[in-house]
Amino acid sequence: MLEGVYVDNILMNPRVWETPVHPQETSGVQDWSKAHVRYSLKESEYPTLTIITPIFDNGGNVIPAGFYELAISDDRTFFILLQSKEQIAVIPVFKIEEDANEEKRLNNKEYKKELKKEAKKRKEINEKRDKVGMRHDEEFVYMDASIEYCKDGDYYLIKYERGTLKAWGAIKR
Repeated sequence: MLEGVYVDNILMNPRVWETPVHPQETSGVQDWSKAHVRYSLKESEYPTLTIITPIFDNGGNVIPAGFYELAISDDRTFFILLQSKEQIAVIPVFKIEEDANEEKRLNNKEYKKELKKEAKKRKEINEKRDKVGMRHDEEFVYMDASIEYCKDGDYYLIKYERGTLKAWGAIKR
């Protein structure tokens, strides 16, 4: 009888199911298990592009399969494909999009004050981390790069995204 009352009280308690006993994982591939996340350089400022099959052009040049950093030029007219900080290829960019709302938000005085507070707090935290020997806490910037083959035009489409900037380039076969 005591066992039945105890179980009923536990199951009727509203706080029992708020936090799961075991960590819950969604189905599918987790971010940390993807190769371009596991093997990318932690201090890299560029997204990692994974090329699965070698890319050949009509001139006999080849870009071998592997993991590459995808950088965009300062004038945003071409991509630079890097491997171990060495330039492998230059790829033309044909379309660029930048979030217009971000510029308005950056010019907002209240937002600037908030950024200064966050920078000051981050500086204090990093000083504490230095004392212990930990890596600095840096601001997260979303980065992504992908490549896909388009049969219609016989070219590879490269998609680049870093922060508020999106760009598309192409490699013609």
